[in-house]
Amino acid sequence: MSGHSKWATTKHRKAAVDKVRAKVFAKLIRQLEVAAREGGGDVNSNATLRTMFEKARAASLPMDKIERAIKRGTGELEGVHYEEVSYEGYAPGGVAIIVDCLTDNRNRTGAEIRNVFTRNGGSMAEPGAVGWQFARKGVIVLPRSLDEDTIMEVAVDAGAEDLNDEGDTWVVICAPHDLASVRDALDAGGMPPESAEMAMVPSTTVPVNNEGEVRKVLRLLEALDDDDDVQNVWSNFDTPDDVLAAASAD
Repeated sequence: MSGHSKWATTKHRKAAVDKVRAKVFAKLIRQLEVAAREGGGDVNSNATLRTMFEKARAASLPMDKIERAIKRGTGELEGVHYEEVSYEGYAPGGVAIIVDCLTDNRNRTGAEIRNVFTRNGGSMAEPGAVGWQFARKGVIVLPRSLDEDTIMEVAVDAGAEDLNDEGDTWVVICAPHDLASVRDALDAGGMPPESAEMAMVPSTTVPVNNEGEVRKVLRLLEALDDDDDVQNVWSNFDTPDDVLAAASAD
């Protein structure tokens, strides 16, 4: 298995300063609530909740906040009812974008997301106009120091579909329902992942090689990610590492 999908450039996160950390915590809490509401509060039987639990712990979300979020999701504590909604659109240069949100007010969130697209040179699209260019997959990131053949042997036996060399890391791709089993197999094989999560992986990418254009795309992705209701932002733009680094510099 081979390839260079550069899937990691489909999301752009700012540095973990206090303000951003608070936003990350708020988003994780919403994700925990929804996962518990949809699949129950047992992390052993609810694979989605388990993934969110591990993601929250990796982000240093306090255990008491995690437990309260799960209880709100199962109804043991009162809480706001969030629903999942996705929006589609385009960044400058025709780059496709999917925005996953958790909201208690679809009208408010829809208006906010539209405004973010408009203010940053993008445009909203009709449902389905962009989604067909992506597939929901399990994405597992592993340290580059691990042996490729060993990763392949363990991951394929557990159901992985592909292994990509991303330069600094290895990225294992699998079907959503195989995420937990592939992650557990790698962990048991002495190869604990750096991260394991669901992602919208593009089937094709849009090359963006001009630093100025890359800055415009990143500006829109960052503005979307800053919205409190937004959980994930996915795009299909591909740019050389040196151009990305220059465009990302302060």
